[in-house]
Amino acid sequence: MKQLTGSEIIIECLKEQGVDTVFGYPGGTILNVYDALYKHQDEIHHILTSHEQGAAHAADGYARATGKVGVCMATSGPGATNLVTGIATAYMDSIPLVAITANVNVTALGKDSFQEIDIAGVVMPITKHSFIVKDVHKLADTIRRAFKIAQTGRPGPVLVDVTKDVTANVADYEAKAPESIERITNTIMAEDLEQAVKLIDKSEKPFIIAGGGVIAADASPELKKLADKIDAPVCDTLMGKGAFDGTNERYTGMIGMHGTKVSNFAVNKADLVIVVGARFSDRVIGDAKKFAANAKILQIDVDAAEVDKNVVVDASVIGDAKEVLKMISSRIKARKKPEWHAEIEELKKTYPDHGDMNAFSGPAIINKIYEITKGKATITTDVGQHQMWAAQYYKYTKPRQLLSSGGLGTMGYGVGACIGAKVGEPDNITINIAGDGCFRMNMNEIATAARYNIPIIQVVINNHVLGMVRQWQTLFYGERYSNTVLEDNVDFVKVAEALGATGIRATDLKEFEKALKDAIKLNKPVVIDCIIDKDDKVWPMVPAGAPLETCFDQQDLDAKNK
Repeated sequence: MKQLTGSEIIIECLKEQGVDTVFGYPGGTILNVYDALYKHQDEIHHILTSHEQGAAHAADGYARATGKVGVCMATSGPGATNLVTGIATAYMDSIPLVAITANVNVTALGKDSFQEIDIAGVVMPITKHSFIVKDVHKLADTIRRAFKIAQTGRPGPVLVDVTKDVTANVADYEAKAPESIERITNTIMAEDLEQAVKLIDKSEKPFIIAGGGVIAADASPELKKLADKIDAPVCDTLMGKGAFDGTNERYTGMIGMHGTKVSNFAVNKADLVIVVGARFSDRVIGDAKKFAANAKILQIDVDAAEVDKNVVVDASVIGDAKEVLKMISSRIKARKKPEWHAEIEELKKTYPDHGDMNAFSGPAIINKIYEITKGKATITTDVGQHQMWAAQYYKYTKPRQLLSSGGLGTMGYGVGACIGAKVGEPDNITINIAGDGCFRMNMNEIATAARYNIPIIQVVINNHVLGMVRQWQTLFYGERYSNTVLEDNVDFVKVAEALGATGIRATDLKEFEKALKDAIKLNKPVVIDCIIDKDDKVWPMVPAGAPLETCFDQQDLDAKNK
């Protein structure tokens, strides 16, 4: 046992947890921690981002790409509050993250001191837990507890706020090995399993929806085994991309507002819908009262609070998805369902994708990225039309390939997340896809990539408008384009060069193909500015709150207007 300052205890606890990278931004109250970090820079790599929000997004991207806990740091006041959007993003998508902030001295708390904020209170609704440490003797155990909470059960962010005097005070420190993270199995009830097995064995038209919980539980092999055993087609949510191989013949595409017609129609033809690790988001289910109207619904989730929250289900099994799927697969009968398989194949023939891969459009750009990277890249996105195109046209064959803000829908997420993903998995080609509206929100993080020569590729799908909002204005607001036109003089190629990266402009597919191949060879930060038409749309689409079977595309609109 040895005596260390609070700051040294923080660093030692990070080392205990196997943390190799921290993203952050220093300031007055956290200076002691940064001083301790300086002495351990050979063991813990710190990435100085351009903004604290970028640090939170980078920690999130690191966690999504690696499956490990992401760590970010910030000082008190505005430093801490700048983390909030990133923390909320991680919370909505169940991403394990630990945010460490510093606060004013204990004696200055509650006095509106300079840069004082009750950050533990601020983030209470958007964390699994938040702590404020006012006693150095409680610091080590609090940090250890934070890491365990972030990873146990349904993952999520945890914040630890430490007062400045605690970072300087001295306490005994004894190294401890991290507690093992056990899979949640004590909630798996025999009667729930029995009911699930009965429903599956009775089903003639089972349909599986894979959500982000499959990825969090590392349950993709078990999901495939179940699908093969019961001969079921499989769709996914945005967060579930890669949980099931997107090139597998069973795969029907994404479900929901911008899901495929095949998935959106199949869910209402099924007699049993098995939902694994998904929370029935409004963007997935449309009209809750009409979702899977002809089917029984079986929900498998680690979080009991998600059962019957948005959709009332017929049966549920609460527990770790990997373990639950193993138990169910060992109990059910293997059966082929050729009639159901034929029905799904007929849907695929009837409703093919109509994306034009020859035009210089969002779908064609994503398809070209898929071709050039042979489907092996890590893709991050911002939020909007480009996000949906990235979900639709890149075929994800394994988990942790698509990193995207699903629940919060955070514009500006992508560049930071891309940096974190590339740092976490440096051997992967890592590409952020953003619209011009999203990119300008946090394009300052290109400077971070340039500072550390982190070779990310930023593809800006630039239509000079806020594309998704404009799409809604076109379809539902009488083409009244209120504050969605971005026809200004921002030059992203010049911006990229000014921030220390390489900038390339592409105005057609041939130019883009060359630009992307050159970017991969350069092995440095590159921004590719792709100029596309402002009225390209994401198809298919379900109007907000409407049943999934109202899914329509441009061909439907043209037929309706004839």
